[in-house]
Amino acid sequence: MDERFTAAAIKVLESLQPGEVVSYSEVAEQAGFPGAARAVGNLLKHTDGLPWWRVVTANGRLVPGGEVRQARLLRAEGIAVKNGKVVGSL
Repeated sequence: MDERFTAAAIKVLESLQPGEVVSYSEVAEQAGFPGAARAVGNLLKHTDGLPWWRVVTANGRLVPGGEVRQARLLRAEGIAVKNGKVVGSL
């Protein structure tokens, strides 16, 4: 992974506040790397300590395979989740 991308994406991810949910593509865009949504997912998969649960797909879907845990963490922050998807807008 590109060091500039990694640093910029981590900065965006660390700025997310409890109750704030964004998409992978929004993180990539805010980091200055539009189109790098998959790279954001890869970064979250391989970097401990980042608020991965606050990042969902563009249509609000939770992380495949981690839906139960992600839903629990999001609900604890006041985010509504139904059928593996964030309810409302991102």
